[in-house]
Amino acid sequence: MRVRFYALFLAATLVSACSINGDDGERDSSEQGYFERKNVAPDPADNSQSPRKPEHAYARIALDCINKQYPNKISHVMNSAVEVQEPVKLTPVFYGCFDWHSAVHGHWLLTRLWGNGSVPEMDEEIAAALETNFTEAKIAGEVAYFDGEGRASFERPYGLAWFLQLTAELKEISAGEGAKAQQAQVWLDRLTPLESVITDRIKTWVPKLAYPIRLGTHNQSAFAFGLFLDWAKVSSDSQMEQLIADKSLTFHRDDRNCPLSYEPSGEDFLSPCLMEADLMRRVLSTTEFAEWLTAFLPDIPVDGSSDWLAVGIVNDPSDGKLVHLDGVNLSRAWALEGIATALPEADRRKAALLAAAKLHGDAGEKSVRTPHYAGSHWLASFATYWRTERGLNREPVTENTPNDGKSNEQEAETQ
Repeated sequence: MRVRFYALFLAATLVSACSINGDDGERDSSEQGYFERKNVAPDPADNSQSPRKPEHAYARIALDCINKQYPNKISHVMNSAVEVQEPVKLTPVFYGCFDWHSAVHGHWLLTRLWGNGSVPEMDEEIAAALETNFTEAKIAGEVAYFDGEGRASFERPYGLAWFLQLTAELKEISAGEGAKAQQAQVWLDRLTPLESVITDRIKTWVPKLAYPIRLGTHNQSAFAFGLFLDWAKVSSDSQMEQLIADKSLTFHRDDRNCPLSYEPSGEDFLSPCLMEADLMRRVLSTTEFAEWLTAFLPDIPVDGSSDWLAVGIVNDPSDGKLVHLDGVNLSRAWALEGIATALPEADRRKAALLAAAKLHGDAGEKSVRTPHYAGSHWLASFATYWRTERGLNREPVTENTPNDGKSNEQEAETQ
């Protein structure tokens, strides 16, 4: 599924961003065909000794920032002068990568790649970094911060969703066998007190939420609800699953004609329309979802084209708000894939959804190489979520996973 960049393949791919034609001239629009050729973006890793996978670069970005305290943007309610503290003293685990939520999904990125064996050469370094940060004392410090007065809405819902993605990852790893499973369980046990605080807050907040939050940034409810559901299923938390599913149906079951042409807004990193659809495919049956999608996004083409949804443009990657559009390309890619995989096999919209996903994903991956910290501190996590098919809830192909003879490691050309 993870086809690496090489010159001839890229040249053929660029002829048509949405497909590779077979010998009979017909477009290969099958879901399997798409995922076999999905990633052809140039390798962003800077390694003059040998070609490296993008995952190596993404892991390095996260390792370099999870303990990088400054620059830092904190969202901090202070109740007295005593609470004027540096970030590491406020939240002793998740203080790096510019802000709390980016630190959380930076740790998730490392856990994801370590757990699925994507970067075995970096396993020892990643495990050491996670062990250093996932200590009982540091987690107790995080819990104490959450319990502080005036912080009931801290990082709600975006950061909370990513934290549950982190613990969901650890739960899946710990359900396996071997040393990694054992280590993941140790870290999960240490994180459980904070997980309990966060799940309690979600279960208290969601029933009170009168309306969906239809933004393209952190406060959006659809994206967070999707990750809440994924965590609930992995955790066998039927209460959370029912709560989120019911609220999602209440908010969105009757939604029609989402104005996708209005997107993206100038600072979006999440598509309100596509994230809603990506949420609803989690709570509706295949047939129900196909019917709902027809009413919600009626203009999805059936010709396999990729250009029906324009890629977001960033004119200044050093601007922390404008660079959000690099993220919208990546999050659109994973949402489009999720939508496509939830449709019936014969649905004629699948090819265009996957073609647009590839166009956006390739554009988004290129942005991860930005030298500007405004984007680099978080974009690698988005690229990893897309590249490893996290939202699709299926095992990614890695070096140690059989894949019916398909190559995992066609080498990427180094930039």
